[in-house]
Amino acid sequence: MYALTAIPGMGRRISNIVCKKAEVDMRKRAGDLSADEIERIVSIVSNPQKFKVPSWMVNRRRDKVDGKTSHLSSVQIAQKLREDIEALKKVRAHRGLRHYWGLKVRGQHTGTTGRGRAAMMAAAASGK
Repeated sequence: MYALTAIPGMGRRISNIVCKKAEVDMRKRAGDLSADEIERIVSIVSNPQKFKVPSWMVNRRRDKVDGKTSHLSSVQIAQKLREDIEALKKVRAHRGLRHYWGLKVRGQHTGTTGRGRAAMMAAAASGK
């Protein structure tokens, strides 16, 4: 169960459900799994709705483009995140502009923290 959490997009709860649906012992180490068990886990991770995993447990509900519910893992997550941020930039949403400018997006204070490495180096060079 815990070996599945190393895959991006797979938390402890979804990996627990996947192991139960695949009828795999959760205490078993990943290297000890048989080819059949691995195949069952892969099929459940790729399409959890087919195996009656609740829709509230998947990580991509009602996609903005196609409206479908799916569970993303590994490279798919990074790809969808880039697409979402680019869409925000394209419509010039506030969050998209903050991403574009390289500022904090979620309302954090920016006066004294989050300046990044360049600001610290500039302050050190000026003797502050």
